[in-house]
This record gives sequence, C-alpha cells and structure tokens, in this order.
Amino acid sequence: MRVAVVGVGVMGSALAGRLLDTGATVAVYDVAADKCRALAARGAQVAGSARDAAAAATFTITSLNSADVVERAVFGAGGIAEAAAADRLLVDMSSIDPGRTAALAARLRADTGMGFVDAPLSGGAPAAARGALTLMVGGESADVARAEPLFAKLAARTTHFGGAGSGQTVKLINQIFCATHFFAVAEAVRFAEQHGVDATQIPAALAGGRADSRIMQEFMAKFARRDFSPTGRIDNMLKDLETVQAAALAKRLPLPVTSLIADLHRMLVAGGYGSADSAEYMRLFDLAADRGT
Repeated sequence: MRVAVVGVGVMGSALAGRLLDTGATVAVYDVAADKCRALAARGAQVAGSARDAAAAATFTITSLNSADVVERAVFGAGGIAEAAAADRLLVDMSSIDPGRTAALAARLRADTGMGFVDAPLSGGAPAAARGALTLMVGGESADVARAEPLFAKLAARTTHFGGAGSGQTVKLINQIFCATHFFAVAEAVRFAEQHGVDATQIPAALAGGRADSRIMQEFMAKFARRDFSPTGRIDNMLKDLETVQAAALAKRLPLPVTSLIADLHRMLVAGGYGSADSAEYMRLFDLAADRGT
C-alpha cells in the first residue's frame, strides 16, 4: 500500500507512524518541514510538496487545521489535484465544515476524476498508534469501499453515514459531546478537591455505572494531577465548536450548552492557552480557588 500523508502535526504524525508500522510505503509533506524529520527516521519519504507526496500514492490522507488549508493543499500551486487521477483517492481526516467538504469533493471529482472521502476521527493520537480509531465517514459508497483496506490499518470502528460531508457532521456531534464532557470532568475534579476526595480514585469507583465514559477513565486522573502533557489542542477544539455554532446559526438552532462551552474555550485561548492540552481547563477553576471563590 502506498499512502501520502499531507499535514503531519500531532494527528498526522500518528497516522503516518501507524501506516509505517503496518508495512505501508508512506510519503509525507508538511509546510513546516521539520515536522517530517521523525517520520523520515522511521522510513517515510519526505516530499517537497503535496503534489509530490501524492504523485505515487493510491491513497492521499489530509490531516489539516481548517477548510481553507485543506483547499490550498488540494487545489493550490503544487497541490494534490496536480497529481490526481481517477484511480486514486483523497481521504480527508481533518475536522472541517461539512458544506465546504461537499464542495471540495464535487470540485475534485469534476476537475480530475479523483474520488474523495471525508473520514474525521475520534480517539486521538494514542488510538491511531494502536489502529483503534473511530472513523465517521462520508462519500460515495464505491469510494468508501475502496478506502476499506486503508481504514483497516487505522481504525477499530468505521461507519459510513452518507454523502460527502456527512462524516464531518457526525464529527461535529462528537465534538459537542467531548468538549462538554471535558469541562464536566474538570468541574467534578475541582468539586472533589474542595470536599477532600481523591479525584484520581473516582474513575475506578464509577466504572460501569451510568456516569462512566472513556473521557472520564482517560482524563480525570490527568486533570487531577495537572498533567498538561499534550493530547489535543484547546484552539483546535474551539475551531470545531465554532464550526458547530456557525452551522447551528444558519438553521437558527439554539445550542445553549455548546455556546457556553465554546465561550469557556475562547477565554482560555484569549489567555494564551490555545496550543495547550485540555487539562489546562483546570486553570479556570484554580484561578477561582486562588481568589478565594
């Protein structure tokens, strides 16, 4: 299997690493060339452009921060479209706007014949390294079927929801759950601390009950320890929440809880914590505690 990965930040690097571990031939490209060094040491081919990365790849994965960046990587100078062909497939694993995704898919097929599948993910870099991601997939059925050998290397669960953009819609729903739950965990940690309870014991105590969840199991002790090691960026979550809000506004759909959580993220980003881990949510509660509230 020959795969190109365009965008090798935290998530793209994990995807490329997993593919290398499973025997795929992997070419990588990132505008920040230094991000490719560790993957080159593991056997990845480093390309000078998105076009060069995709030139010999059956599958080209994009893992980028916004619809604008994806569009430039595909249709800009030196972009993927310059190496496109009908027997190749673009798999966008970014988290971007569903409407923009559908438009990108239609344009790529019309201009080049290349297929497009949106496959945003859940599980983060640790799940990618194990091949245990959850993928929410949109695209034409034939293209999704073509992508199955690739998905088999990366994911434990793959669900096809419909046409291009439908995977991104479900990813936004996923982010509503995750962002809300992360803040609930942070609140619960602070509540436990204020009442003399060891919050690191709570996940085991509540395991299997209605309050149990993977987020609680994986992150409650991390939050309690103020372990700020990176697992996901706050500004990336805010980007997704703002996409949710824009889509809701277009349909005049009230999302009061999501809007509050988005504002809390904005507070952290405004305070300089945009690139920080979600454990930094505890800063809001610690600040209040320091002021005696």
